[in-house]
Amino acid sequence: MTELDETTTRRGMLAGLGGAGLGVAGATLLGCGSDETEQADAATPSCTLVKEQTEGPYYVDLNRVRRNVTEGRPGLRLDLRVKIVNAETCKAMRNAAVEIWHCDALGRYSGFAQEGTAGKTFMRGIQRTDKNGVAVFRTIYPGWYQGRALHIHLKAFTGGRVSGSKFIGGNEQHTGQLFFKESVTDRVAKLSPYNRRDVTRTRISQDTIYQSQGGSLVHLTRRSKKSFRAGLTARVTMAIDAG
Repeated sequence: MTELDETTTRRGMLAGLGGAGLGVAGATLLGCGSDETEQADAATPSCTLVKEQTEGPYYVDLNRVRRNVTEGRPGLRLDLRVKIVNAETCKAMRNAAVEIWHCDALGRYSGFAQEGTAGKTFMRGIQRTDKNGVAVFRTIYPGWYQGRALHIHLKAFTGGRVSGSKFIGGNEQHTGQLFFKESVTDRVAKLSPYNRRDVTRTRISQDTIYQSQGGSLVHLTRRSKKSFRAGLTARVTMAIDAG
């Protein structure tokens, strides 16, 4: 895909989904998932657009292309699958770029001295979408910190190119935040290292950003029907401006 003029950025919105198994209106912990592209990933969603969410204070412009963003940090495995579709046609968009960042299991963001993580880059990365419009990340279920419900930040881009391990250029089309169903988080919070947190967890109903700006709940399935501790797969679809 050719690099586009970075001065012509237009933003898309996060889509509500009508396709089977992809609805972001509610997140249900279901049966066993898979690391492979599943039928749900190929489903055609309806493009119900919602507002963007704030970038927040912890964004770092690393442009680092990688699938595994954990850098060995402990936590429940989370395979995040973000599908990008054209907001006008709802067709999957190949070679769009998705960037994510979030805190670790103990509520710390990488790259900030005040967090004790200066020079670290965990839980940050960019992936290009495949022929089905899906970008896949291996990360962990995020932790929490004072005043915010659990969430993952993300951006979506069109255009741009990959050079080595860096993503260069591109037009930013969406900035948003993904949220998690509280009943699932209740269960995760009992696991190590999450159960070491001594900070009261803010729930979605108390989160001022979610309440004022909106947000989307990811759709969750177990990676293994035999063990919750094997981790979860999270799915969401974003409808963006094709640029």
